[in-house]
Amino acid sequence: MLLLFFGSFTFVPLFLPSFNEILGANLLYFIQNSFLTFTWMLFFVIWIDYYFDVWIVTNERIVNIEQRGLFSRGVSELELENIQDITVEVLGIIPTFLNYGDLYIQTAAEKERFVFHNVPDPYAIKDLIMNLQKTYEKKEAHELGAVIRREIHDELR
Repeated sequence: MLLLFFGSFTFVPLFLPSFNEILGANLLYFIQNSFLTFTWMLFFVIWIDYYFDVWIVTNERIVNIEQRGLFSRGVSELELENIQDITVEVLGIIPTFLNYGDLYIQTAAEKERFVFHNVPDPYAIKDLIMNLQKTYEKKEAHELGAVIRREIHDELR
């Protein structure tokens, strides 16, 4: 792209002699600057979309904050107790060597499938979420057992 940009200064006047005039040169500069401005804005929007996508994993839920444009953002929450399946997909030789891929979380909630694209070390994140889910279920079972024991103890009094 840069070669095309800098080459246009050299080759366009050779093939189109009318661009040697002041009006033609100004038109060429305008077109090149418009192209560079558009390219810069496109890369900026792509970077904003990448940089502001955030996944927060806590011991109770997963929060997905997804930037969909400059002024549009979506926030989704997923309780660990609603997780039914976690799938990791690493496609290709480069993602395999660089250890990144997609993580799919299947739930029983309203939004059935959460997708995390291009996650670094997806297998470790899958194991972390699975361990958090097991810990959360044990904690809930322990709390439920404590409540049942208290109710039985209160009824026996």
